[in-house]
Amino acid sequence: MEPEKMRASDADRERVAERLREALAEGRLDPAEHTDRLDALYRAKTVGELAETVRDLPPPSEGPEAPVFSSPEAERLASASQGRENIVAVFGGAERKGRWLVEPRTNVSAMFGGVGLDFREAVLTRREVTVQCAVLCGGLDITVPHGVRVVNSTTSIFGGTSLHGTDAVTDPNAPVIRLTGTCMFGGIDVKAKKPKRKKKS
Repeated sequence: MEPEKMRASDADRERVAERLREALAEGRLDPAEHTDRLDALYRAKTVGELAETVRDLPPPSEGPEAPVFSSPEAERLASASQGRENIVAVFGGAERKGRWLVEPRTNVSAMFGGVGLDFREAVLTRREVTVQCAVLCGGLDITVPHGVRVVNSTTSIFGGTSLHGTDAVTDPNAPVIRLTGTCMFGGIDVKAKKPKRKKKS
């Protein structure tokens, strides 16, 4: 079988998605082009179809810089990475807060329910992570610490995504949380807040 006709794996798609994210950050693609190519990427069935989405882009630069973990505890937590996580809330709620591991890709589905993600004490497995959103008649509340850049690439249909206090981050080395996906008849609300104060014993 010719290589380009082989069925694409999830790992193949993730590698190409990473290249598209890098091209967006470099200014080679605008947000609309990036969204269109991501849509084509996740529709692709073969390796050849995946290659078409990056055919006019130069080879990728060196891989993403390894994160600098704040403590041995954080490094141990990151060693348990599975590559992705699915968080689902249907007619209910789900949340992640405190010390939790943020995979390179987190899929969030909220249907007639709500999801809360608090990144202030979270450990990121990479300097840039992606949160793929599917919000239908529900809500997604995201809290990030100051100094984290949030890039919104979501599509809203009778809904919206609001970012508060995250647009002032200009440090090119800042951690990045990239939001993709669709919000329909719902809302995604992102706020930058200071870390919670620990109670004195």
